[in-house]
Amino acid sequence: MIPSAFTASGQFWRGNLHTHSTNSDGVLAPEEVCRRYQAEGYDFLALTDHFIGLYNYPITDTAAFRGDGFTTILGAELHSGAMKNGELWHILAVGLPSDFAAPNSPAFSPVDGQETGPEIAQRARDAGAYVAIAHPQWSGLTMDDARSIDAAHAVEVYNHGCAMGCDRPDGFHTLDLLLSEGKQLNLCATDDAHFYEPDHFGGWVMVKAEKNEPEQLLAALKNGNYYSTQGPNLHHIEIKDRQLHVECSSVSAIIIQGQGSAAVAKHGHSMTKGQIGLGRFDASPWIRVTIMDAAGKKAWSNPIWCDEFK
Repeated sequence: MIPSAFTASGQFWRGNLHTHSTNSDGVLAPEEVCRRYQAEGYDFLALTDHFIGLYNYPITDTAAFRGDGFTTILGAELHSGAMKNGELWHILAVGLPSDFAAPNSPAFSPVDGQETGPEIAQRARDAGAYVAIAHPQWSGLTMDDARSIDAAHAVEVYNHGCAMGCDRPDGFHTLDLLLSEGKQLNLCATDDAHFYEPDHFGGWVMVKAEKNEPEQLLAALKNGNYYSTQGPNLHHIEIKDRQLHVECSSVSAIIIQGQGSAAVAKHGHSMTKGQIGLGRFDASPWIRVTIMDAAGKKAWSNPIWCDEFK
């Protein structure tokens, strides 16, 4: 059994899915944001400005900044309705149409009569977007909140801006509990860059597609044909005879996680491949893989459902 990210045709393309510009609360113009990501070796970018009335509900048009091996996907960070803590929902939507209808979200506080978070997430998915639950730890998301978003493709498990700005970057606890409840979700790492602090070039996705084109990248994201990283590269994952085989860039740890406390780690020096038995995961409906290099940078596979190989 080989996850689809490593069997799909094409190559891996590096991209960031969560970024802001002067069209909302970022400090750089859209053209400069795109220029910087291209200069740093990214193949694509989704510029996802805050979709609220305060900023005139922008879906920032970045089509003019495509070219020379660099492309963009239109998107936005959507806001509507209150979470359990009374704060406004944050929903990442990549691949929105430019005419996506605005909600009644005048500013960063909920108002009476507006769409709920689950409703605007579903509307975004129905419009063709890849939808992710944004920065659960930063938001103070409860499990009841997380369970309510049926339209999500993924949970944002690492947010570099939240790491640098408030040390609340994590979404793994939320993801793992949802997986153990049977929710078939993927994960993503992002920047959430605003460029007023060192919140950029710290977390990204590697998407497998034949061409670096918006439609193909978006389809691959929805199909889970990608992995997420802070730097290390996953070259191959395969499960055979109850063993997980990993090929990767040089790392010091290969870790498998599953339901509850189930986890197994292999440690070493400059490892580029590893093999780990899966007996620890007999009671787990899912596993996922983390690799970590000597500097502590990590990469993460999407979850693998164990009924595919048991």
